[in-house]
Amino acid sequence: MIDFLEGIDRTIVVVVNNWNSPFWDEFMWVVSGKLTWIPFYAFIFYLFYKKEGWKKSIFFLLGVIIAVALADLSSVHLFKNIFLRYRPSHNLLIENLLHFHQYDDGNLYQGGMYGFVSSHAANFLAVCTFAYLGLKKHYPKLIYLFSAVVFIVCYSRLYLGVHYLSDVFVGGLLGAFCAFLSYRFIFLPLSRRINS
Repeated sequence: MIDFLEGIDRTIVVVVNNWNSPFWDEFMWVVSGKLTWIPFYAFIFYLFYKKEGWKKSIFFLLGVIIAVALADLSSVHLFKNIFLRYRPSHNLLIENLLHFHQYDDGNLYQGGMYGFVSSHAANFLAVCTFAYLGLKKHYPKLIYLFSAVVFIVCYSRLYLGVHYLSDVFVGGLLGAFCAFLSYRFIFLPLSRRINS
């Protein structure tokens, strides 16, 4: 059964990765970049501040930071360093079938050695889940924006050949769980103090 699922994972990443072009190479590289999303984070913070004011916004920001820290650290120390599952880009069975982003100096981007789970997926799901929980009463339709962001970031990781579908799926679940913990046990108790 595990071999069957591994085969599906390998097939999916090879198919997605091979739908490539110079334009999409650059686009997906930018999408996967950490600095790319700073305006998006600022936008989320602004929306919350606009509705809830400075005091709650500080707790909101703290909650997001804690959610991402939990997701990032646990994705590495509870998953990558324990399961030691090679990324597609380091899997000898398929690495020669994959196309990788090329840096200006000619080197290829292949990520670190191990990829289960995807820290990108965990971190983005942590941000988007926490933000949605905090903003849904004011902007319920933001779920569409957050879903689109999560999808394109997770897709970019497959496109770049550095994660399997299962890496991003489980990473996403981990990030959402960390966001829920931070929202429920950190943000809500702190924000209630302001209202009391």
